[in-house]
Amino acid sequence: MQTVAVIDYGGSNLRSVAKALESVAAAGTRIVVSAEPGTIRDAHRVVFPGQGAIGACMDGLRAHGLDAIVTAAIASGRPFLGICLGLQTLMRASAEDGGTDGLGIVPGHVVRFADALRDPATGARLKVPHMGWNRVRAVHPHALWDGIAARSRFYFVHSYYVVPEDPADIAAVTDYGFEFVCAIARDNVFATQFHPEKSQRSGLRLLANFLAWNARG
Repeated sequence: MQTVAVIDYGGSNLRSVAKALESVAAAGTRIVVSAEPGTIRDAHRVVFPGQGAIGACMDGLRAHGLDAIVTAAIASGRPFLGICLGLQTLMRASAEDGGTDGLGIVPGHVVRFADALRDPATGARLKVPHMGWNRVRAVHPHALWDGIAARSRFYFVHSYYVVPEDPADIAAVTDYGFEFVCAIARDNVFATQFHPEKSQRSGLRLLANFLAWNARG
C-alpha cells in the first residue's frame, strides 16, 4: 500500500486537498492528513497544502516540529507536492507579515503584488488578491503536466508570489498584470501557487500525475 501524507500544520484547506487526492488515487493508496512527524516521515509521498498568511503557517510548522520534517522529507528524495503556501514556504524569505523566514529549500523570495497593479492591455486596475481562474503556461516538460492541455486554466487565490533565483527551477508562469512564476520543479519537488484541488479536471489530472510520479522529472 502507498501512503500519501497531507501535512496538517494547523491551517485550512487540508480536507479539500485530501478529498481531491482520494478522488484520483488508485486502489491501494491511503491518503492521511497528519501532524505526526512519524507518519509524515514514513509516507511514500508528501503533500504540503495551505492558504492564509505565511507567518502563521511557519509558526504552526515549528510548533509541531514539522519544519525539520518537511526538510527531511524533501532530502529523502520522496515525491513532494507543495500547494500555495506549500510553495511559498520553500523559499528563503517572504515579505509577508513584516518579513518571514521560509524553509530555504529553494533559493528565492516571496513578494507582494503592487497595489497599483494594472492590466497592460486595457489599463484597468487589477484587484489584489489575485483571485480566480488564469491560464498557466508550462515552461518545460514535466511528468505532472502529462495529459494537461497547454495553457489550461487553474484557480488562484493569493496576494504574494515567488521569485526563484534559478530560472531552471521555474516550471510554469501565468499573467496578472505581468508574467510571474506560478509553479516550480526541482528534483523530487513540484510546487504550485494555484490550487489544483479547486481547478476541476486539469487540477485533478495534476494530482493524479503526482500520485504516479517517480520523482525523476
